[in-house]
Amino acid sequence: MVAKPPLDVRKRDPNEKKRKPEPLANVLGAFLKESKLDERVEAASVVPEWESLVGKQIATVTRPISVTPDGILFVAVKTNGWMTELSLMEPQILRALNAKAGRVRVKKLRLQLMR
Repeated sequence: MVAKPPLDVRKRDPNEKKRKPEPLANVLGAFLKESKLDERVEAASVVPEWESLVGKQIATVTRPISVTPDGILFVAVKTNGWMTELSLMEPQILRALNAKAGRVRVKKLRLQLMR
């Protein structure tokens, strides 16, 4: 039987200052801001909030897919009839999606038939 090498445990330098643990939300928030992903995450927040933003009737026949960096929201729709209806309702839907202050604006809806 071959002996395993001991685990390499990093010893703390006694002169190194101890840091207090920081909440994960703060670390993640700082990372997102530093990497410039915070706006993308905020824009994508319309996806999980879809039903509360557009209502149950529309939410049952649609599924938000993704938001592009330039503000286009892709939405899958169950039928051609609903695609026509939603294209006529686009200004009202965009107003509902963009009503939250500080959220990156959704500029356009791209409707596609659900597969």
